[in-house]
Amino acid sequence: MRAIVLHAPKDIRLEDRPKPVAGAGEVVVKVASVGVCGSDLPRMLVKGAHRMPLITGHEFSGHIVELGQGVEGWSAGELVAVPPLLPCNRCPQCLTGNFSRCRDYDYFGSRRDGAYAEYVAVPVQNLLKTPEGVDPRAIAMTDPASIALHAIWKAGGITAGQTGGVVGCGPIGLFAIQWIKMMGASRIVAVDVSKEKLDLAREAGATHCVLAHEFDKNTTRADVVIEAVGLDATINSAVDLAAPGGHVSFIGIPVPDVTLTNKTFQTFLRQEISFHGSWNSFGAPFPGPQWTTTIEKFGTGELKWEFLISHDLDLAELPEIFRRFDARDIHFSKVLFHP
Repeated sequence: MRAIVLHAPKDIRLEDRPKPVAGAGEVVVKVASVGVCGSDLPRMLVKGAHRMPLITGHEFSGHIVELGQGVEGWSAGELVAVPPLLPCNRCPQCLTGNFSRCRDYDYFGSRRDGAYAEYVAVPVQNLLKTPEGVDPRAIAMTDPASIALHAIWKAGGITAGQTGGVVGCGPIGLFAIQWIKMMGASRIVAVDVSKEKLDLAREAGATHCVLAHEFDKNTTRADVVIEAVGLDATINSAVDLAAPGGHVSFIGIPVPDVTLTNKTFQTFLRQEISFHGSWNSFGAPFPGPQWTTTIEKFGTGELKWEFLISHDLDLAELPEIFRRFDARDIHFSKVLFHP
């Protein structure tokens, strides 16, 4: 099969690899669509994966083509969503249903071979059924949409009439805007450095779109803020965007160290703002209502996804796209590949 293999940061190769075989309790999934996660950029261009060489990619959907011994309740041809975390199911966090905090997890695309490939072997625990007629590209975005929902729930959710805020209007931020709107927010403030991304934020449902360099104290304050970038500037802006007594949920994964300015810390302290770490997207029973709710809303059409897609490409184009990511000569939102 064709597969993208990461040998070292920036050493990204399209290779022929053996097709996986379904072991006991597993199926083989033929990948229909796989998306680029923001975490793939530092993984593949800066830090590397947990082990290498490795087939990367973890946001994917696919059709079952082979069933291993003991697999029941699944059929060849079914379109499935695949949560990328493989929890240990033994540690204290797993035993209390906090699978995102698992102490001894495996993970598609960073610790085990992932979905930038034609086929993937998947344990049945990591299969989710999908509604009839839903596009595989939507199902491939279940992970980022679930991450956004998880972060909002970590912050306590939104009630009707409140104001939501999103800093960073990439795919996760755009899904966060939609969830906040569905929960009944009367105003949604979106902040980004890019006018193009703010145009997408407006399409997602944001009522106030603010370029980062125009952000100031006159901006409407939000009861719940989602930070979806992970840079000093966006982290500090997210705190500044919070209303007194508000909540900030942090999704963005920083690469360098993070500094809170004295001004930001004073705001956090004096306005009694609550900070929430939000990691991944999982709950109980695994993979949690974050995933099942997202798939349901894709099925009903309430959760929009097609407007996010900026690129939908053949897998062979991936190395060049990552070269362009590194050179910063490409404007993109959601990038998908079809192996």
